[in-house]
Amino acid sequence: MRARRQRGKWLTGVLAILTAGSTAAADPLPTRSPRIVDYRIDATLDADAKVLQAQQRVTWRNPSAEPVGELWFHLYLNAFRNSESTFMRETRASGGVRGSRMRDGGWGGIDVTSLRLADGAELAPALAFEAPDDGNAEDRSLARLPLPAPVAPGGSITLDITFPARLPRVLARTGYAGDFFFVGQWFPKLAVYEPAGMRGRAAGGWNAHQFHATTEFYADFGRYDVSIRLPSRFLVGATGQRTASTPNGDGTTTHTFVQEDVHDFAWTADPRYIEQVHVFSADRDVTPQEYAETAALLGRTLDEVKLRDVEIRLLIQPIHLPQASKYVESAKAAIKWYGLWYGRYPYATLTVVDPAPEGREAGGMEYPTLITGGTSFVLNRWPLWGVRAVEEVTVHEFGHQFWYGLVASNEFEEAWLDEGFNSYSTAEVMDRVYGPDRSVVEIPGVRVGTQVLARLQHAPRATLERVRQPAWSYLEGYSFYSYTKPELLLRTLEAHLGEQSMARVLRTYHERWRFGHPGSEDFYAVASEVSGRDLTWFFEQAVEGVDLLDYEVS
Repeated sequence: MRARRQRGKWLTGVLAILTAGSTAAADPLPTRSPRIVDYRIDATLDADAKVLQAQQRVTWRNPSAEPVGELWFHLYLNAFRNSESTFMRETRASGGVRGSRMRDGGWGGIDVTSLRLADGAELAPALAFEAPDDGNAEDRSLARLPLPAPVAPGGSITLDITFPARLPRVLARTGYAGDFFFVGQWFPKLAVYEPAGMRGRAAGGWNAHQFHATTEFYADFGRYDVSIRLPSRFLVGATGQRTASTPNGDGTTTHTFVQEDVHDFAWTADPRYIEQVHVFSADRDVTPQEYAETAALLGRTLDEVKLRDVEIRLLIQPIHLPQASKYVESAKAAIKWYGLWYGRYPYATLTVVDPAPEGREAGGMEYPTLITGGTSFVLNRWPLWGVRAVEEVTVHEFGHQFWYGLVASNEFEEAWLDEGFNSYSTAEVMDRVYGPDRSVVEIPGVRVGTQVLARLQHAPRATLERVRQPAWSYLEGYSFYSYTKPELLLRTLEAHLGEQSMARVLRTYHERWRFGHPGSEDFYAVASEVSGRDLTWFFEQAVEGVDLLDYEVS
């Protein structure tokens, strides 16, 4: 999907699409998720104490054909409760992960003080911490709740939960730094119940793991309706669309955000934010030629590749204001090219957050409709203007809206299906927009492209590990085997199949698994089906194997 298409092919593609449009099948992109969960949360922030007081009503629908007698909850903030959580133990062993060295006095955590059924029965005493991955009795990031009666197949259960959440000093992309708040993984969050047959399961069961230093998240789709009360001096951004902003008459304001068909919710607040609102226009930001070329490449109709308008809300720090255009233009490029290649972005909004310099550990993270970037004031002007850090991070984090947000693979167990696919896709966008030989750096005397950068990360001392394995089980190669090697192997697959075949493989995979939870075998099957070739040999070597390909000239 790089810009290799010759202009001579364009007219042929246009004619083929225009003549085929009247008999085209219905758009294969699904319009909504299964909506397994429904969260309604009311939270109040004590900005001085850095504590949230919150009440949550959560409804879970049993998606399986068997009764389910327990629920499993992630309590992610407890990773930052003390030095003996699994997250912090692994962080110490690795020398620090993702800016996750805790400063003195910065601990956080979450407690469930009440957990009631609709009839008022209190279940909180039955909540038990579990550590299925490492047996760490000190870890409280995962809990199991036995139910008084099982949830029937297709039935549902509603729980009212009261919890205080103490935010950590910002690290691992959540917490506070002075008056800067980025609040992620902050509420009791249900794990995923996988029915028999899903992702190769022989029997239904909960897929639930502790919070590790190198794991991200896996959750079901649903609806979020969240109200946040905090001092009125704060500007707030969050997942979804703001439906209300109500002054309370006591110096606080309550902001309400609602979003359907997502599997997480995060928010941010800072009185220093400068807000800019822009619009990605499906008509003005994409040319007729680009629509026609994409339709021809993918074998789709013009209607199928047509995008929709998206409101882009940028929350930027004053010190980084000269780089606002970088954030906005790269966000537009990402909405455009991910949308054209894989399927239109289905949400009305995208909020792009520029973290405070003292809260930079919150940068480079993705949540549904909300992403964080990150930069430095030294990039405000020439000659470092050509260092495309803002652009690359913005494109990459937006890309997770597709390979994490919409195609919701299990990041605990198969991180490559998100991080690797998105690294490949990020490089495709960066090369397309900025040129393959200068898409990362373009300053006087220095040009670096994405392929050179990926190859440079292939360290000779890299351990020989499988791409596909639990994210916490790598000896030292999580980043390489989840991001870089999958990017390189997908580039290799594209070279083997050809640009058109690879583009159609990825489009079909995304269409088929949008609002789903695919596993690696699901991608293997789509790749073989769409390409018309049995690719088992390729994936056995490149993803499942550990052998080293080492050519030499003798």
